[in-house]
Amino acid sequence: MRNLIKKIAFPFLNTWYQQKTNRINYYANYGIRLKIYPGVFHPGIFLSTNIFIHFLNQFQFKNKKVLELGAGNGMISFFLAQKGADVTATDINHMALRGLRENSQSNALPITVVESDLFEAISPNAFDTIIINPPYYPKAPQSEKDYAFYCGDDFQYFKQLFGQLSQQWKGNNSIYMILSQDCDTQQITNISESVSISLNLVYKTKKRGEKNYIYKLCIGQN
Repeated sequence: MRNLIKKIAFPFLNTWYQQKTNRINYYANYGIRLKIYPGVFHPGIFLSTNIFIHFLNQFQFKNKKVLELGAGNGMISFFLAQKGADVTATDINHMALRGLRENSQSNALPITVVESDLFEAISPNAFDTIIINPPYYPKAPQSEKDYAFYCGDDFQYFKQLFGQLSQQWKGNNSIYMILSQDCDTQQITNISESVSISLNLVYKTKKRGEKNYIYKLCIGQN
């Protein structure tokens, strides 16, 4: 039933979302105010950002080196910087990168901003914790903003992500990734396990009728 409702409602919701995010938006939470440029993932519209922050809030991050891979709006990065972490935020969307730099200054929360396609310009071993809120809809992205939602028609994002990790990652830190029930978790798991990386479920929740799952990545299969 949920899938049927989503299928019927999607054209209307998509039109509304495109209109809303086709201009600069502002969003405030946790004492952080963001300027969100057109085409950048909006943390107030989707659930994953705030679910991830709720999960991460249980850990101590003071003086820890943290990477948010594909940071988008950067709310998670700024929240962790607020908790005392030494944060690096990456993205390939130039509007996202612009927003990350400007919001870092306006909130007086210093972070390092790096343009990188996954781990091409940065090592996964340089951090204590890595945070990943990935795109997971199987469709080829047509523009920079599409990379926040679409992982490629053959899940190329995950093949590249896990492929790079299998070649570079030593497994001496913590990597967390959030996924929704709306994605093909089995296919994503199959891709990770094909290069001997396991996804271990560490948190799950249901909000607005949608289940979300946070996984800790580990070297080697279960």
